[in-house]
Amino acid sequence: MPDPRNEELQALVFKNRGALLSVPAALLAAFGKPSAFSVAAGLPLALAGELIRCWAVGYSGVTTRGNVVEAPKLVTAGPYAYVRNPLYVGNFITALGFAIAFTGKNSPTTKVALVGGSLAAMAAVYATISPHEEQFLRSQFGDEFDQYCEQVPPLIPLAEPAAEQAGEWTPSVIKDAESKTFATFGAMLVLLALKALKA
Repeated sequence: MPDPRNEELQALVFKNRGALLSVPAALLAAFGKPSAFSVAAGLPLALAGELIRCWAVGYSGVTTRGNVVEAPKLVTAGPYAYVRNPLYVGNFITALGFAIAFTGKNSPTTKVALVGGSLAAMAAVYATISPHEEQFLRSQFGDEFDQYCEQVPPLIPLAEPAAEQAGEWTPSVIKDAESKTFATFGAMLVLLALKALKA
């Protein structure tokens, strides 16, 4: 039987995931020392991660932005045919890209601390909220979700998509669903540019 205290913690972290994940971004902005090479190496990764998010959001819709877990239907098409958590995969790639971009001129020790700390913070948040999300999906979709979990891994994408897929690509939802993410991405670009000019 699930521990109610653990469920409360998971729900709390889920509700505040944006604020929690802003902490490593703020540390990068405060202590990072970008170089031309690190920016050139990191930004394509950051953009690739955001494109993965947009691909996923086009299938999952605006429900990904809520303070509580919700899913009117089980989406298993698009990126969800390769991996169960494409939003997390996209976020990790974006975070890695920005961490690389911001730390080009930092000492090796500081660079490891900033990059490793950023990714570790994300891993801790996602390790807490992923079971919370999956418990909800299992309660909503039962055997259908269990079968999906058997076919599709949580984080390491399949080389070929799963055969059974459900869901439609609706790019019109991306603007509303990703407005906060676009704003955050833009703010990070501005901070990166300012830091690069000072470096």
